[in-house]
Amino acid sequence: MRDAKQRPHPAIPVLTGPTATGKTELALRLGERYPLAVVSADASMVYRGMDIGTAKPSQAEQQRVRHYLIDVLWPTQSFSVSDYVHRAEEAIEEILEQDRIPLVVGGTGYYIRALSEGLHELPKPDASLQAELWKVVETWGIGPLLAELEAASPEDALRVQRNPRRIVRAVEILRRTGMPPARIPRRAPRFRYQKLILWPPWEWLEPRLEARVERMFAQGLVQEVERLLDQYPHMPTALQSIGYKEVAGYLRGEYTLQEAQQAVVSATRAYAKRQYTWFRKEPGPVTFLPFGGEAAWPGVQSWFESIQGWL
Repeated sequence: MRDAKQRPHPAIPVLTGPTATGKTELALRLGERYPLAVVSADASMVYRGMDIGTAKPSQAEQQRVRHYLIDVLWPTQSFSVSDYVHRAEEAIEEILEQDRIPLVVGGTGYYIRALSEGLHELPKPDASLQAELWKVVETWGIGPLLAELEAASPEDALRVQRNPRRIVRAVEILRRTGMPPARIPRRAPRFRYQKLILWPPWEWLEPRLEARVERMFAQGLVQEVERLLDQYPHMPTALQSIGYKEVAGYLRGEYTLQEAQQAVVSATRAYAKRQYTWFRKEPGPVTFLPFGGEAAWPGVQSWFESIQGWL
């Protein structure tokens, strides 16, 4: 393979799609057949100790196929999209230098978009303005700020995915610059990408979402969250993750265990629907595969082998 510092490279393959479509299992199968390493594109798998609720690949699976950007932060640490792009591009460079193929895998659409289309060159955070915006959230919830953002940029309102931290940051930028983040110029991406989006019908995915949540609770999600809160009483960013937020509420006595589980199902279902909406407009070279899970394997393998320049 050519020197990693030289250009151009073949397009970097990206395997993505809504949650619970089988991306991890399919990536492992590819990794057992081809000389690749996985670069995770998941906003929650970066945190140590958050294993069950993120459906993180096990240690045994990570030994079978090398994964990057998993377990790189403590739950108290923040992690911006800029941090992600920087670390992901470093990981891609390292994999190329090892004469292997970087395969980006995950369902955090904002990470994938920033990595493949270029990162918006945003101003540094303004702590004082953010503090004012957090007071609005604490008093009125995210509704007023989300409405302000949506009026200026429906794209940004979708991108933040009702995450309070992302909403505050986006509105801060809007008020300071007069432009929403999506309209601020991007820097060019360092690599080219070719994306495969798993696109099974909703009727296939919905029962899998419910089964996944049931499995997480059976595997000990409550105990995992309890242990994390004991170790890290203040983990605001990590607690925004689906499953952790709802179970933390149960542990605080806000609702019953059954109500917490149903809340996780509802949040997971809503997140998957937002992913369908997001990926439907994914730019660049994109292939939609109308399958998920085991049924997707022939299409995934054929797509991977069709990317010119690697095999």
